[in-house]
Amino acid sequence: MAAGETQLYAKVSNKLKVRGPSLLLEPLLGMGFPVHTALKALAATGRKTAEEASDWLRCHRNDPSLDDPIPQEYALFLCPTGSLLEQLQEFWRESKRQCTKNRAHEIFPHITLCDFFTCEDHKVECLYEALKRAGDRIRGSFPLVVPLALHSSISYLGFFVSDSPADVIREFATTFAMEVAVLADCTVKPCAKQLHLTLAHKFYPHHQRTLEQLARAIHPGHSCQWTAVLYSRDMRFVHYQTLRALFQYKPQNEDELTLSPGDYIFVDPTQQEETSEGWVIGTSQRTGCRGFLPENYTEQANESDTWVKHRTYTFSLAMDLISRKDGEASSRRNGEPHPPQTPRDVSSIQALQATIARKSVLVVRHGERVDQIFGKSWLQQCSTPDGKYYRPDLNFPCSLPRRSSGIKDFENDPPLSSCGIFQSRMAGEALLDSGIRITSVFTSPALRCVQTAKHILEELKLEKTIKIRVEPGIFEWTKWESGKTTPTLMTLDELQEAGFNVSMDYRPAFPLASLMPAESYDEYVNRCAVSVGWITSIRPRDVGVILIVGHGSALDSCTRPLLGLPPRDSGDFAQLVRKIPSLGMCFCEENKEEGKWELVNPPVKTLTHGSNSAFNWRNWVPGS
Repeated sequence: MAAGETQLYAKVSNKLKVRGPSLLLEPLLGMGFPVHTALKALAATGRKTAEEASDWLRCHRNDPSLDDPIPQEYALFLCPTGSLLEQLQEFWRESKRQCTKNRAHEIFPHITLCDFFTCEDHKVECLYEALKRAGDRIRGSFPLVVPLALHSSISYLGFFVSDSPADVIREFATTFAMEVAVLADCTVKPCAKQLHLTLAHKFYPHHQRTLEQLARAIHPGHSCQWTAVLYSRDMRFVHYQTLRALFQYKPQNEDELTLSPGDYIFVDPTQQEETSEGWVIGTSQRTGCRGFLPENYTEQANESDTWVKHRTYTFSLAMDLISRKDGEASSRRNGEPHPPQTPRDVSSIQALQATIARKSVLVVRHGERVDQIFGKSWLQQCSTPDGKYYRPDLNFPCSLPRRSSGIKDFENDPPLSSCGIFQSRMAGEALLDSGIRITSVFTSPALRCVQTAKHILEELKLEKTIKIRVEPGIFEWTKWESGKTTPTLMTLDELQEAGFNVSMDYRPAFPLASLMPAESYDEYVNRCAVSVGWITSIRPRDVGVILIVGHGSALDSCTRPLLGLPPRDSGDFAQLVRKIPSLGMCFCEENKEEGKWELVNPPVKTLTHGSNSAFNWRNWVPGS
């Protein structure tokens, strides 16, 4: 063995200080494999046996990446067992048979506890110790029954974990993250979203009812033994398609792959330009070699089929009671009671929990407004001579809510267009998929903002449980409003009559009557600063996401006060606001440790689309 490899091996052995790794590593070194490739083989096979690792090394002897220092990616999942797992597997089979495959079929039934993270091969054993320590600390408080509530939307179906058990599970994930940071020097991001077990995702909308009927046959209330499972995957092929070989194939040319039934092949869809029809180019998981293969010798496999299971920790109340009794008996034998074992660094866990359980503010611009597309004369285009509304274009809304003063008040308080409604629903659907927990909603009194909030809440399935709080203090800069008076906005009674679930008890920072026409820029930014301060202080101990639906200007005027930044120059402000699209978002998180707010990535992606101009079929009449 080379001197450098001997030093590395000694360093690894000293770091782990357990017999397990040396028992697995020694046979591989005795066979003449270098330390770094032996450790890589152990990590790739889940550190189960030296035989499996040696087989892996023999298969990968021609792997061009064998010596590359590319670590595995790891993630921790909470998985059901027993009766619940059987029911979920039956749902998987039936939903795939009746409604075709969707994204949920790619992975086994699970609750995600942390994002994927990387760990160097010689530190993998530390992850196992971290899992054991975290499990031992939480086992006594782990819920015997994890209540699961069914939620459904046009592209998501799954169970959400209720708050109290979810807090215990999050504590387990946080403890695991802290232990990994200490033992393996790895950064792990525990799941800060609402804990959920996905049943179906990204399915066709017309399958929603069938999927819901199948889901109602699942009875999640029964006692279930939950197991935390540590998996790894090859980070190089995360966004590739996975194929499974059905038949044996012997290469006819040097650039072709050998296939054995059951082999998994990673295929990059973006790199198939060089292939002939019926052929693909991919990388074999079994050998690490890359080459061409006949596509009809394979079938589509699931994403998780190639993941490697490393270690598990099963939560069992009975086991915990036995261990407690054994501990008490041991204490009595030693003649003195032993205090309960506490975490080695409680402050570290609390600090990590604080970064997860933060109050956040999501500021969203309303969806596309109808006058944005059809101009200032939009109301004349959709009004009959007797003042009734009709729909001259599909992008006009199907109907307008009733207003006491009639249709003319919509001129300066326009509604969302049909596309604006669609945009709002897409944003709500994406927020649901992201898993963030909306705890309260505040909107500008402009109709387009209230409508946007309503459609977002409907997609989140929160339209009945969260009331919309109308806050005039975050209304648009009145200097930008046409006319010498502020627009006539819908009252709370009118909004409620129109079907909006608005709060009638909320006391806003600025009453509607306090809005002044043509206010100065300083007056406007001060109004927004006071309003945001009021919104974030109403329930100071609450964690979760406060949703503020306002105007494009709100993305600046409602976030800079939180960030402790002075107002922009009014000219720069106007230039910035013009660039903010419909459903543009800014996301702020409270950092209690440093006593400040921070601007972070929004929980969902941006929404981009092109224009679609009006079409007159008469222009195509022959001779016209």
